[in-house]
Amino acid sequence: MTKVSITAIILTHNEELHLKRCLNNVKAFCERVIVVDSYSTDNTESIARSENVEFVQNKWINYSYQFNWALDNVPINSEWVLRIDADEYFTNNLIQELRTRLPKLSKEITGIYVKRLMYFMDMPLKKGGMYPIWHIKLWRNGYGYCEHRWMDERVILRSGKTIEFGKGDLIDHNLNNMTWWTNKHNQYTIREAIDILDGIYNFTNADRLKPKLLGNQEQRKRWLKLKYLSFPLFIRPFIYWFIRYFILGGFLEGKRGFIWNCLHAFWYRYLVDVKIYEVLRETKKNRSKIIEYFHLEYGYDITKY
Repeated sequence: MTKVSITAIILTHNEELHLKRCLNNVKAFCERVIVVDSYSTDNTESIARSENVEFVQNKWINYSYQFNWALDNVPINSEWVLRIDADEYFTNNLIQELRTRLPKLSKEITGIYVKRLMYFMDMPLKKGGMYPIWHIKLWRNGYGYCEHRWMDERVILRSGKTIEFGKGDLIDHNLNNMTWWTNKHNQYTIREAIDILDGIYNFTNADRLKPKLLGNQEQRKRWLKLKYLSFPLFIRPFIYWFIRYFILGGFLEGKRGFIWNCLHAFWYRYLVDVKIYEVLRETKKNRSKIIEYFHLEYGYDITKY
């Protein structure tokens, strides 16, 4: 198996269900693999150690903080860095493309976009705006970092150009049940609410991805999200669901597609709005009280990011 000068960083917390699959995948083409764990209570650590990869632990604040902590505190000497989640893996075609093209790239290329294919209830989601979704998952060592957000954080490059590797997919296939999924997304709504309110009250003054209508896909989606947020609370989830399900063709994916769009495009977004409404009602829209509210109710210091 040909390996490339890549250090893969995998953030984990109780990922015994997925970790071995991910490790077997990235070990096939990455020279080095580091698992950064937030004190799991399942078999995550034993799985990582049995697979002979590096294992370090750090207290969890949020994804962005944890990933940047790894970049700053774990010495990395490889040419490239890979960001991959425990429930993700690369298709064989994409692995072969990485092996073939990556060593030949000019130095001006500092970031690699790959396209993500998400699974829901074991079904690939290709309608409703879900595919392809391009993300920077690989970047030259020292050129990238995770933007300072509580949710939907992206990799920001300090300089250089990007290129797309599109012969295969990054598969995002979580194997947990729907109770786990809804509990996880309920927690996500808190962090999403923090990010939205941060855009209004500027809790962190953090460096973030620049929204651009005519930029790359990530910048365009961020611009569209700002437009979405300009609509009134509780109205915008209906609009978003209608666009995803009808205009972008989510209805073409049958029963599981209907479940996905109802939960992800409507329920999740509606719950975010409910939590924003709750925070603003409890705090009378007072900035310092909002900061205090998230600390007392959820244990989050939202001034950190």
